[in-house]
Amino acid sequence: MSRNTVPRSSPSPLPVAQSQAKWPAVGALAFTLFGLVASELIPIGLIPPMAADLDVSGGAAGQAITATAVVAAITGPLLVLTSSRVERQKVMWLLCLFFLAATSLSALATSLPLLLIARALLGVALGGTWAMAIALAMRLVPEASVPRALAVIFTGVSIANIIAAPVGAWLSDLLSWRTAFALSAGFALVALIGQIATIPSLPAAAPPTLNSFRATLRRPAIFVGLVTTFLVLCGNTAGIAFLRPYLEGGALDINLISGVLLVFGISGFLGNLAGGSLSARSPAITAGGGALAIAIGTAVLASQGQVTALVIAATALWGLGFGAFPVAISSWNAKAAPDQAESAGAILSTAFQVAIASGGVVGGILIDSLGAAAPIHSAAAAAAMGAAVMLLIGRRWETRETAA
Repeated sequence: MSRNTVPRSSPSPLPVAQSQAKWPAVGALAFTLFGLVASELIPIGLIPPMAADLDVSGGAAGQAITATAVVAAITGPLLVLTSSRVERQKVMWLLCLFFLAATSLSALATSLPLLLIARALLGVALGGTWAMAIALAMRLVPEASVPRALAVIFTGVSIANIIAAPVGAWLSDLLSWRTAFALSAGFALVALIGQIATIPSLPAAAPPTLNSFRATLRRPAIFVGLVTTFLVLCGNTAGIAFLRPYLEGGALDINLISGVLLVFGISGFLGNLAGGSLSARSPAITAGGGALAIAIGTAVLASQGQVTALVIAATALWGLGFGAFPVAISSWNAKAAPDQAESAGAILSTAFQVAIASGGVVGGILIDSLGAAAPIHSAAAAAAMGAAVMLLIGRRWETRETAA
């Protein structure tokens, strides 16, 4: 994400509660999101050892990602709609306790159902925190400092995208997959301590209503963005969740696989930075271009998985596209509904999680029924369709809006 996620000109849905910026609290929120996103993504590098230890298929183990995303998709909007009377500081502490409980239980899980329960608890923490992050940033700093605060917060997300999969794969090979989840529990504990120490009292403010959600969903540009988001992120998740099994089938050792996953993360971070700059000029072209890069990278990877140099190059292109896409689609979403920023943000957050959950299910079915390359092929096809929607339909709307 980047400072372009919420335009500087968008009306703030919440009043700024502090006369001076509370940067330590912003840092605590950034670390919390870093830990949550890292914990959501860490199973990407753990699926084979988890499947072996729990005596399930790789596709079944991959549902550890799906469980988190499904619950997060439901929790985010519900929290926004129902927590109008709850002090925000206390809500964040409670969500962090869910984070700690979820990661601790994941490290101790002895069966797939228990692991899925733990991952569902993580979804509560993730969905709730995502839904409140931007609104909290707007209350922790003066209005002029909001873009900088958002940049700090979403830098944590970018770092999590870089380290989660490769660190998880490395720890599972060095010690065990449970060690990776224990590290996540450590993140949760630090996040909770940081929040208690820094986040001030924030009286609740009125959240969006059902009417504002309905009005936002009726806008054609919002619908175009949601369709593009679903296609691209569903395909991307199906591919990235089962990338390690695919690479292992190509006879790559664990050290090289960890390196490939690291390349994906670093490229994603660079794509995030580029996407922020390019989205200021054209969110449609940037989102469509990011989706196209995902499609090309995964198509090459699926057909050339035995050639190490091409695997690295294709993964780097994939990472660049994926890094740019969330920033661009968030900017598109904000531009499509600048007067309903919080409703639009909650809807997009849900779309993200639904797409991730669907991708985990689709990828699991494909790998179990058609083989390790099938999820990668599906990522290429879905991303290509998403690119077409945004570049052909979305760009036309954007051009009309610019001309007007």
